[in-house]
Amino acid sequence: MAAWLLAAGFLAAGVSFLLLRVCGAPRRWQQGEPRLVKGWLPFFGVMLDYAKNPLSFLRATQQKYGDIFTCRIAGKYLTFITDPFSFSVVMRQGRNLDFHEFAMGFSHRVFGHADFTTPVYSESYAKIHSIFTQTLQGLPLEQLSESMLDNLQTVLGRRLPSERSWKEEGLQSFTSRIMFEAGYLTLFGRKNGVQAGGAGAVDTCMKKAKQDFFTFDRAFPLMAAGMPITLCVPALRAREALAEKLLHGELHQRMCISDLIQLRMNAFDRMHLDEMGKARTHVCMLWASQANTLPTAFWSLYYTLRCPEALAAARTEVDKVLQELDQPMNDHDMPISLSKQQLDSMTVLESIIKEALRLSSASIMIRVANNDFTLTLDSGKTAAIRKGDYIALYPQLIHLDPDIYPQPMEFRYNRFLDESGERRSQFFKNGRQLKNYLMPFGSGASKCPGRFFALNEIKQFLTVVLWYYDLHLSDPDSRLLPDTTRAGLGVLPPEQDVLVRYRAKADRYRETYTEERAN
Repeated sequence: MAAWLLAAGFLAAGVSFLLLRVCGAPRRWQQGEPRLVKGWLPFFGVMLDYAKNPLSFLRATQQKYGDIFTCRIAGKYLTFITDPFSFSVVMRQGRNLDFHEFAMGFSHRVFGHADFTTPVYSESYAKIHSIFTQTLQGLPLEQLSESMLDNLQTVLGRRLPSERSWKEEGLQSFTSRIMFEAGYLTLFGRKNGVQAGGAGAVDTCMKKAKQDFFTFDRAFPLMAAGMPITLCVPALRAREALAEKLLHGELHQRMCISDLIQLRMNAFDRMHLDEMGKARTHVCMLWASQANTLPTAFWSLYYTLRCPEALAAARTEVDKVLQELDQPMNDHDMPISLSKQQLDSMTVLESIIKEALRLSSASIMIRVANNDFTLTLDSGKTAAIRKGDYIALYPQLIHLDPDIYPQPMEFRYNRFLDESGERRSQFFKNGRQLKNYLMPFGSGASKCPGRFFALNEIKQFLTVVLWYYDLHLSDPDSRLLPDTTRAGLGVLPPEQDVLVRYRAKADRYRETYTEERAN
């Protein structure tokens, strides 16, 4: 976490610190273990240095101690592995390293749902987790993506400005407004009897839901640092307000609910959870579907608009794909549809999204040691790991490594394309090909099950925006930086918003279409 989060860390750990001072004993390095970096602060260790800039701290510590070292941070011992060739070694340690209980414990604490690691729920929840595979791949994924595209066009259509009138808005506001509502409707459907294009009540409901979502999300770094949600009163109220709209009684009144949510509703009903407990699991799903998607959509559009070559290539690809559709394209009022094959063919948009993720993703992947064991790295070096210690991987070390990505801080829209414009999947370090070269969605047991849908919906967002709108940044020279206060939590939002000007696109295709029909 960044510097301003330290207060939360100190508060959350205060009681433990006092107990440790009274009855605890300092940890001592033992033969065969990774180098122990204790820091100068009792209990808190290197937390201050780490919080200032995690990437710089890890790079400096790696240079001093090598590819594996253990840091004391707020009473916990985190063993960082910084060699990218050893990441897959960690992922194969399922018997010795646990992700599920750690993740479920964190989710239980933040979202307030039942503790699914307890014996009474654990077996049933394992079946619930399999719902992701059933609904986020193959034909169900195609159907979910089609629903998202319909909702994107519905949301855009309600507020499409006149083609003669420019409108100015913050790009982050613009992106979040469109993507949040479309994503919410895609997962949870719309109220029975409410037309998709109805304004008034629909707008008010969505504004309130979006406001509550961001109130809760702004407190997420504090809660991740250990602050109990009961001390984050606005976030607690926002979470409960979101949950009340996702009670099963409310959801049963909605239509077009996704299979993902419907199957989870059925499963939770069979588990006999209390009603608010069920609703809080849906708040968790809402957060998981939006928290990283919204900033990824922002950065993808921001970098596209800021780079003339990227914008030209993206528009060319969108125009080419849409001209291949069977439906008449004589104006921009016609709804568009995109098949799986067409989405897959959009390699330029995919490269833009991946490059945006490379520059903005700052997640941390954590596993907990189930027992004492010896970890053998890719180099052959061994390290003794203690039971209860945390093993941490920080993919940003790969994403911003100049040996892997030349000029890593520079946006290159075609970085993930080969010379023929196809997907590039071969990246090297020290002459060796990397298996893990881009990891915004995690890896192994923690790999995001919704990654295919996320890529599809951001491609769709870029497509409809570039198709329906003329738009440009109000200040093309503006340079935004990611907000590092959320380092460790996923895709970083921008430090501040930037203005964008947009208007409905004039009909560029009417004359061309008429001429083609005449010929």
